[in-house]
Amino acid sequence: MSESSNQLVVVVGAGPAGIYGVRKLSEAGHEVIILNRDIKPGGLVEYGIYFNKHKLKEGVRKQFRQILADPKIHYVGHVKVGQQADLTLDELRDWLKPSAVVIASGAQGTKALGIPGDDAIGVYHAKDLVYHFNGLPAFTNRNYEMGDRVAIIGVGNVMVDIAHWLVHEKKVKEVIAVARRGPAQRAYTDVEIQAVAANFDLPAFDAELERVRPRLEAVGEDLETIRKDLTKYCAAKSKEGESPSKMYFRFLSSPTEVVVENGRVKALRVEDTQLVQRGESLSAKGLGTFFDIECDSVVFAIGDRVDETLGIPCSGTEYVRNPNPDPENPGDEAYQVFDPATGKVCDGLFVIGWSRQASDGVVGKAKQDGERGMAVVNRYLTKAEANTATGWEERLAKFRQLLTDRGVRTIDYADVQKLESVEREKSQELGVEFFKYKTDEDMLAAIDR
Repeated sequence: MSESSNQLVVVVGAGPAGIYGVRKLSEAGHEVIILNRDIKPGGLVEYGIYFNKHKLKEGVRKQFRQILADPKIHYVGHVKVGQQADLTLDELRDWLKPSAVVIASGAQGTKALGIPGDDAIGVYHAKDLVYHFNGLPAFTNRNYEMGDRVAIIGVGNVMVDIAHWLVHEKKVKEVIAVARRGPAQRAYTDVEIQAVAANFDLPAFDAELERVRPRLEAVGEDLETIRKDLTKYCAAKSKEGESPSKMYFRFLSSPTEVVVENGRVKALRVEDTQLVQRGESLSAKGLGTFFDIECDSVVFAIGDRVDETLGIPCSGTEYVRNPNPDPENPGDEAYQVFDPATGKVCDGLFVIGWSRQASDGVVGKAKQDGERGMAVVNRYLTKAEANTATGWEERLAKFRQLLTDRGVRTIDYADVQKLESVEREKSQELGVEFFKYKTDEDMLAAIDR
């Protein structure tokens, strides 16, 4: 075990960046309190990766369990930090008096295009749907009426996850993926698209490629090569069985309006675009002609934004980071929070993972960013006054009591272990590969058994 540094660090968020990152803090001898909004740790792994990927999830959970069992790491779950949450960031600092606070809570805000009609009934954000079908308690019992025809804006892996759910769980009639650019600029991976490739409507796909052929060939793209690449998995049967759903694409189409009738989605209006060279990449330029894609619901799968209610300066979709390069450690500034109002770095406040760069990569990249960010924190702590860990046990006990007084039931790691044990028993009883409770009430009841 590493020698104590007499430093206390509080990490807000227990997803991949936070959990992999705290290991680096512990190895440096720091005491760490990791606060999590949810009862269960895991973040993206627990509630973001598609729900039936049990082996992948469990493989990462095993690593998380080993890290969270470290005696220097103290898990406190079921606690929301923010301006109108269980406690504010200022209260966190006042009550726990850490040497540093690291925000690793991900990108919890939603990102939209700001087009007319985007608040109509039947307009949804991909993150909310992902949380819903992955069983995040606050979203589990929400009713998402998708209808027969769903338009998804975006062509990344999140779009594929939504399409996967619509095709194999909801079995809607039609899913239309809408892209501002062309098929060669798609962002989804071969591994993911196989879940819905068998549901491509190939005659419609060929017709769509012919529709945009002149605009693609104008920038030197080879449609035959593109078609072969995009349809290479269509002949294979899905591992999840057959579905009557049909999968379509609409390329070179930039959404401009959600057409609404009687308060509900009627269509997604798109502007035709062409590809233009901008620097080293191709961008979409509007042509001034429009088309209505008839649909019953619209899903924005265009990324996320950070939680603006946390109490940290924001700009665009992200928290404001130090714009001034660190001459001693170039790159460290990317993890330091900056306050434009004062023109100064927020001392002892850092961001990692998707809190640093929203929706960037998946588990592996979050792990890498979390570990890199904690190296920055460790360098900061070598210069910080080394006495703030003294009495951390008393402060943590008082912290829990203050939250209890506010009606907040906190969870420690022993509670998480009890919950996982009960869920394993339940999965064996039901004869299923994996079981998890989908409401806080059920989870707390399992812990209290």
